[in-house]
Amino acid sequence: MLEVLRYARHGDATDLEIDGYLNYHFMTAAPGHDWPKMMLERGINPSAMVAGPDSPRRPVIAIRSSPWKAGQTSNPWHDEFDLDHGHVRYFGDHKPSTVGPPGATAGNKALLDAWQFHAGSTAAERALAPPLLLFRSATVHRDGRRLVKGHIEFCGVAIIERLEHVVQRDPDSPRSFPNLQLDLAVVQLAPTGDTLDMRWIDDRRDPELDVVTSARHAPAAWQRWVSGGRSAIPRVRRRVMSSRVQAPADQLPEPGTTDAATLDRLHRFFDGRKHAFELLASRVAAQVLGGSGAVYQEGWLTRAGGDGGMDFVGRLDVGTPTSNTPLVVLGQAKCVAPSTSISPDQVARVVARLRRGWIGVFVTTGTSPDRHKSK
Repeated sequence: MLEVLRYARHGDATDLEIDGYLNYHFMTAAPGHDWPKMMLERGINPSAMVAGPDSPRRPVIAIRSSPWKAGQTSNPWHDEFDLDHGHVRYFGDHKPSTVGPPGATAGNKALLDAWQFHAGSTAAERALAPPLLLFRSATVHRDGRRLVKGHIEFCGVAIIERLEHVVQRDPDSPRSFPNLQLDLAVVQLAPTGDTLDMRWIDDRRDPELDVVTSARHAPAAWQRWVSGGRSAIPRVRRRVMSSRVQAPADQLPEPGTTDAATLDRLHRFFDGRKHAFELLASRVAAQVLGGSGAVYQEGWLTRAGGDGGMDFVGRLDVGTPTSNTPLVVLGQAKCVAPSTSISPDQVARVVARLRRGWIGVFVTTGTSPDRHKSK
């Protein structure tokens, strides 16, 4: 998520990258299929309906928000993106000049049609709900010039949590006009490193696949919502504890200090000695967690080369000796250069293995991901 993509109107899907950015049309192309390209020429971009062997469905609706246009005649509404808390407030595409009710435009009509499935009372109804892929226009700089067109930022997959009919005011006249206001719940993609498997969208576009089969590559959070409905939204909503994540520069010791020299020596000593560093990481976790007032019990190191992404296991006993709660601690260790940042997907893999009541620990000689790049 929050990956900036290059979007070109000509829709050439040949190259992986354009001008140093991932090519949107390459990323959304369906290999082996001659289907229409998923364009983003409007704010609301519904894909064509698919008959399907069991029930007709709309595969996907792509939403594009242009914050830099907000308040202008072409875009008199202000969309709100709070991705840290998995919430987006999005306004439909009815404009002051539009004649008719809020569903008169193609975009709003598609959202109204989708709402009946997003608000469905059964799993069968929700399985037909088209996922909303969220994008917003991004500003980039090239050769000292500020570019506001041709670049978009992927903001995740969303469920329509609430849809209301509202009245908005035209910024250029005293007139008012009706529109749709949607509260969208952005689903959690952390188990897959905040990435979306586009095979899910390809399957939903395939007229030969039924609704159940077309969900085989859907995000786990989406599948939990389809199964549980509205009550599952708080559990599948994306949440990021960004306020407690320091910038990489703030995580490193001051250059030239004893701490900086010690960190450099640790890296040079343990570089290439993975299992030895895992033992050190386990001892570091024991010292830090044990100093919290709870009792930390060291467990074991996982087998070298076959750890499945986990390097050590421990237990944290919280409470008194006669009444305590044991918490499983899963640890990951990475010995990298101090100037290297651990990628968000590495942290996400640790989080994905945690169960309710477990604690994850990541010990590294590098830095944790920048909060602006790990969402």
